[in-house]
Amino acid sequence: MRSATVPRFRSARLGRGWYLAAVLSAVLAVGMCLLGWRQADQAERITAHPVRTEGTVTQLPSGSATYSAVSYQADGRQRTAADLWLPADAKVGDRICLEHAADDLSAVRVCGEHYPQPAGIGLARVSVPTALLLCAGCVVRIWRHRRATQSIQQSVRVHGRGARISTTVAFATEALGEGMPSITHGKRSRRRRRGGRRALR
Repeated sequence: MRSATVPRFRSARLGRGWYLAAVLSAVLAVGMCLLGWRQADQAERITAHPVRTEGTVTQLPSGSATYSAVSYQADGRQRTAADLWLPADAKVGDRICLEHAADDLSAVRVCGEHYPQPAGIGLARVSVPTALLLCAGCVVRIWRHRRATQSIQQSVRVHGRGARISTTVAFATEALGEGMPSITHGKRSRRRRRGGRRALR
């Protein structure tokens, strides 16, 4: 019982792991698709009705968790755009040319660039196909795992039925063997009695 339970537990845990990987890869693909779609939508809005302005670099990326920041004024309000493309020699306080969409002040990009965040669109282009391939691989593994589990369960059922039939036949044979001596003994005693009566006659 223990040896049969442990493989089943490992198989169930393996199946759950593939399901989790498939869900995570699908979520990643959807998230990156939304990021790419937003970048493309903002780029189209800016190209349709561009409004030029000037921004000031207020922050430079200093690690993996920080982004660049550029402050600019649009419609009389001070706004901040994060993770824009900046020249390699940019410093805090430098002035930089920006253009934003007339109908969407938050859609802003550096002059001469197509997308507001080129790094984001590049990441989306790489991560979306990778996530889709990973999700497809997980689906294939889940399908194979389910087929293997079903075949194992079917073989266990077949062996279980065979064991039941063997046990039933063994019990029947044993019962028949126990009943044979009494039947044989009865036949022999009848023959002896018949022979004894003939001898007396």
